[in-house]
Amino acid sequence: MPPRLKQKTRLLAPRSGPALVSRRQFLQATGAISLLALTKPRSSAQPAAGGFLSEFFPFDREIQKFMAARNVPGGALAVVKDRRLVYTRGYGMADRENKTAVRPDSLFRIASISKPFTAVAVLKLVEDGKLNLDARVWDVLGLESWIPDGRKADARWKQIAIRHLLHHTGGWDRDQSFDPMFRPREIAKTLGIGSPPGPRDVIRYMLGQALDFDPGTRYAYSNFGYCILGRVIEKVTGLAYREFVQKNVLSPIGIKRMRLGASLADKRADGEVRYYTPGNETTESVFGEHPEKVPWPYGGFCLEAMDAHGGWIASAVDLARFAAAFHDPAHCPLLKPETIRSMDAPPEPPVSRNDDGSLKDHYYGCGRHVLPVGKEGKANYWHTGSLPGTFTLLVRRHDGVSWAVLFNQRSDDGKLPDGEIDPALHRAADAVHQWPKFDLFPNHRQA
Repeated sequence: MPPRLKQKTRLLAPRSGPALVSRRQFLQATGAISLLALTKPRSSAQPAAGGFLSEFFPFDREIQKFMAARNVPGGALAVVKDRRLVYTRGYGMADRENKTAVRPDSLFRIASISKPFTAVAVLKLVEDGKLNLDARVWDVLGLESWIPDGRKADARWKQIAIRHLLHHTGGWDRDQSFDPMFRPREIAKTLGIGSPPGPRDVIRYMLGQALDFDPGTRYAYSNFGYCILGRVIEKVTGLAYREFVQKNVLSPIGIKRMRLGASLADKRADGEVRYYTPGNETTESVFGEHPEKVPWPYGGFCLEAMDAHGGWIASAVDLARFAAAFHDPAHCPLLKPETIRSMDAPPEPPVSRNDDGSLKDHYYGCGRHVLPVGKEGKANYWHTGSLPGTFTLLVRRHDGVSWAVLFNQRSDDGKLPDGEIDPALHRAADAVHQWPKFDLFPNHRQA
């Protein structure tokens, strides 16, 4: 592979297609040479969707530096200020093989950013009086009848409440045991069914496994807990998880193209990027009786079974709409202010507490991380998403600024963690001294 700075790299290209540039131009794009000599400031004009705007050069610089260091093919960004979409960009390639550029409305697997959408769906049911946060999952789903023959469920299953699943305090610790969402062949073999198993099959399998800790006693991030919440939504509403979320969470805020993704490359959605791994790694497919070797993002796991915890595909603009919906709780189109307060409340002790009983500086609320800021009840909120071939980040700050950034490759290099994009984009936001007054959301109306 040639040195990264000698590669041809896309530089601030218009939506119509990619632009290949020289090493010198790339250095200019990443800030080593001032870009202002190339581009006249356009602070007073509203750019076309995906167009360069000089105030947001810090965002462009940080993202292109991040991508270049990791050789990430493509990324997309959307920035919100006070509920207005003020900047969108596509960077690099959506599809290397076909030389297709990323657009601001390109669809990406968002991985665990699916969880905030599931949490909002659950809280809408609570708000409508159809579900209680303290309801026991065992009773809601009637799990007694789900237990496979010859197995006995851990008695602590009966203690797991809906709020435990939302807070990741249900009793499963993937670091202590395993994550069942990534063991499809083992689960299918145990249950005597074809691979990959569906979400209900994963739950049936887990009913025969011991919990890792008592529910409600500590935090441990759990994809499986949100898998269960998807089935709770289906049980309470009588609708498919996808259908309920699209109708009650996405449609009210104008999101129309977001959908559940598919595992295999030939089922890629129209407008969806292609996913890559740093070394083009392959693995055995989880699909079929006789697995073949496949690229990790296309059969190394079952995205369909991850629906409620990691299965959605969306654009950066879609995620920006979702973030903007919560900037003013008094006028949120999805949840009432009191419901949002319960969404952001810390879990009950002893979870997320210091040794002296005080609350930790940040915690996981219902579907998102919460970092209280100051003494006025303000906070920063965020969620990341990560799968082979995907890294995503959604941030909503206390000052009315939000951003969504999506990449079609994640880093497997411990010296170049994906998490470095988070402080980088906070620096970029802090460097914007004059925020535009226009709103680009109308430019992204969806059919």
